[in-house]
Amino acid sequence: MFESAEIGHKIDKSAYREAVPALRAALLEAQVDLHEGKRIPVVVLISGQDGAGKGETINVLYEWMDPRFISTMAFTEPTDEERERPAMWRYWRSLPPKGRVGIFAGSWYSDPIRQRIEDLISVNELDARAEQINRFEAMLVNEGALVLKFWFHLTKEGQAKRLKDLESDPKTAWRVTQWNWDRLKTYDKLQEVAGHFLRLTNTAWAPWIVVEGTDDRYRSLTVGQILLAALKRKLTEPAKLETPVAPIVRVDADGRNVLSELDLSLALPDKQYKTELAHWQGRLSELVRDPRFQGRSLVCAFEGADAAGKGGAIRRIGTAMDARQYQVIPVAAPTEEERAQPHLWRFWRHLPRKGRVAIFDRTWYGRVLVERVEGFCSENDWLRAYTEINDFEHEMIDAGVIVVKFWLQISQEEQLRRFKEREQIEFKRFKITQEDWRNREKWDAYQQAICDMVQRTSTGESPWTLVEANDKNYARVKILQTLCERVAAALDDASRTTSKISPKKPVKKPAKVAIKELAKEPAKKLAKRKK
Repeated sequence: MFESAEIGHKIDKSAYREAVPALRAALLEAQVDLHEGKRIPVVVLISGQDGAGKGETINVLYEWMDPRFISTMAFTEPTDEERERPAMWRYWRSLPPKGRVGIFAGSWYSDPIRQRIEDLISVNELDARAEQINRFEAMLVNEGALVLKFWFHLTKEGQAKRLKDLESDPKTAWRVTQWNWDRLKTYDKLQEVAGHFLRLTNTAWAPWIVVEGTDDRYRSLTVGQILLAALKRKLTEPAKLETPVAPIVRVDADGRNVLSELDLSLALPDKQYKTELAHWQGRLSELVRDPRFQGRSLVCAFEGADAAGKGGAIRRIGTAMDARQYQVIPVAAPTEEERAQPHLWRFWRHLPRKGRVAIFDRTWYGRVLVERVEGFCSENDWLRAYTEINDFEHEMIDAGVIVVKFWLQISQEEQLRRFKEREQIEFKRFKITQEDWRNREKWDAYQQAICDMVQRTSTGESPWTLVEANDKNYARVKILQTLCERVAAALDDASRTTSKISPKKPVKKPAKVAIKELAKEPAKKLAKRKK
């Protein structure tokens, strides 16, 4: 890819001075339009060889544009806080909101290139990271962002000369260290790795722009003109016409689906419930205090029908843990700050550190549920959200996060009973709104959306657990048992999850079957077996 970069470009001082005033004025005008419209964010990546002028170019952009509406993020080695989360976490939380320009000095390309140069990852792993980045950038563009990626190129001889020139000038000598000279020795390896990586990520929606970095004036003028042209084009283009897609049409010929097959009559008597609740809460407390859990984190995602009992289940989980160890994130309609970012941004920012737990009361699945059914986003938006959500969860799991997802299902009749109960009980009245009653009118549409969600996002590493929630006792115990089994399995301790029930032979049945049998077993026999 670097072979296409032309060598020897230079701009003389007079031509540069003549071009800059008009360019600055036009950039400022475009920036004002960008800020006032707050319609799109601008992401600018500045990458390239050492000494190619990355820092100087950023300084020039600050000089030419209004610095109040520009943010620069410089990324080097990840901090301890960043290492405890998925690799993309630090980039997600640094994305500029709509109406602003975000300049990335170092980006999501830096770590994969460095790791490959140091032989920490294979070529296949590098290629997988490229595919991951392509999907991430496609998501940014689909969300309306303008993504500009600059690579400043120097020949090996040009880089050596550049470093010598900087070192010989007292004003810039501080910028050259032994580390820079050592990096020069890996020039050929960088060319090989970066060339391959950039070719794989040179997409139609976010192409690389290779700029010769030898002449400061040429480099600055080129970047400024490209940024201006891209801003003008993006700000004046008409509203994006959506590409027609084949809609999802569920046809259950026999009337059966994953929700209709749930046995909502399952229940646990109060005495059994108290015994099982205490057991699984104790087990969860042990698991989150296990020394091995300090190297993992846990994300619990709760979705369900209105009045299905999510809050009560979450409280039973919290009771088993130290309040300093977990955080409950209630998800409602996005705020103005959140609407200025990609839809997953507000969930990325809440991912927990290692040894911590995040419990989401409503989740990133809102886009394929309420936003889909209520028409709060376009069909294209919620259709592509399935892939984006799967990518999000895959990145969490790849970083060691244990992801457990619950859907709580109740019948329409039980929901109506709970709605009326909430209206009668004073301390529960705040839970019922006109929107809850209105949502009941769209029950069938929500059921279809739920079935599509489960089918498209229940993966091997992040499956959905469907909870029969007509009986709160049964639902809470099933949730706690499932959670314990998933955490224990992740800690390679699955055999201990059922040790109190069968110390010699581990129970291999899924949570639903195990609890179903408990619900049917006579209380006397259950008490005897537990002894």
